[in-house]
Amino acid sequence: MNRADLSRFSPRDLLTEAVAGMLQRPARSALTTLGTVLGIGAFVAVLGLTATTSSQIDGRFNALTATEVTVEDVGAADGSFSGMSFPEDAPERIERLNGATDAGVYWPVSLADGESVRSSPVGASVTEEETQVQAATPGVLRAAKPTMRMGRLFDEYHEDQAVPVAVIGSGMAGRLGITTLESRPAVFIGDKPFTVIGIMADVQRKTDLLLSVVVPGSVAKATWGEPGAETPAKMLISTKLGAAAQIAEEAPLALDPAHPAHFKSIPPPNPKALRTTVGSDMNQLFLLLAVVCLIIGAVGIANTTLVAVLERTGEIGLRRTLGARGRHITSQFLAESAALGALGGLVGTALGAVTVVGVAVARQWTPVMHPATLLMAPVIGLVTGLLAGAYPSWRASRIEPAEALRR
Repeated sequence: MNRADLSRFSPRDLLTEAVAGMLQRPARSALTTLGTVLGIGAFVAVLGLTATTSSQIDGRFNALTATEVTVEDVGAADGSFSGMSFPEDAPERIERLNGATDAGVYWPVSLADGESVRSSPVGASVTEEETQVQAATPGVLRAAKPTMRMGRLFDEYHEDQAVPVAVIGSGMAGRLGITTLESRPAVFIGDKPFTVIGIMADVQRKTDLLLSVVVPGSVAKATWGEPGAETPAKMLISTKLGAAAQIAEEAPLALDPAHPAHFKSIPPPNPKALRTTVGSDMNQLFLLLAVVCLIIGAVGIANTTLVAVLERTGEIGLRRTLGARGRHITSQFLAESAALGALGGLVGTALGAVTVVGVAVARQWTPVMHPATLLMAPVIGLVTGLLAGAYPSWRASRIEPAEALRR
């Protein structure tokens, strides 16, 4: 039997020695894999939470922003047209389009010098910076999807009969000192009283309504005139899911077939672009943290493997004396560090997946994880262990048998 036969090191022997080396010091092995567990766990959790959050953002975007269209009156922008371009029946024209649900015209009211908003005929008024009087047709309030704190919204009756009523946001109600509607409170805009019939606690669209006094558009026209070029009117349209782009394209023609250029439709932004931007930002931030954890884990494995080489110098010398070659020693320590890395990768993958599912359940989301992430994570742990054990394994193979036996 020649020396080559004596120095054979089968894969089975390699695996047995690697497992024995790990189990010889279980506490140290567990602490060594902790860094890899944290790194791989962070890697899996980051990718899973990013995918889950992006999916959730898409869902909310589709439910609100993707069902909203704004149409601006640009008829007076070039000076060739004066007055409001929206026809009197503009909301009805839009709501007849397939896919539209609610539509209304609104504009900010420009108060004259000396006019202010107050809750009594005389007394202190809300400062000009805090005053926001909005004229709106009933469809605007319905499209905003408000949650009422008390009272109700004005409707087509108030609009058609030019009833001087107002709906205010909770922020404006607090500033005016209105806490109940039982006494039929009124707000005074200049010298004209408006009966407050509703207070909005929250809105899903057009949040500036919460700091506004909203009056029917017909009353605003009779009192302050039509909106001008400096404060042009706009239209808020809510649509069914998937119909926003179509409504944005059809709205100008539906409003005025002879002069569609008087209107500028603003469709919702592309949800894919939003998802890509948000996902990219989250990936860059959290993947950096995952890489830091992996580096810490690799340093821990390298340090522990190097210490193990120094502690087992006598064992290495004995193996070399009995015929083990340098590559066998290298393979043994590489196998140990790779096993530690793979174990850390498996545990980290499990912890990362549990974290994603736990966060999704707590937030009532649907967890989203790419199968490639779960398959790739343990491999990354294995590679991390191999790289971390490369130098200690090479150093172990350079130990001379005679020098090792003298220690």
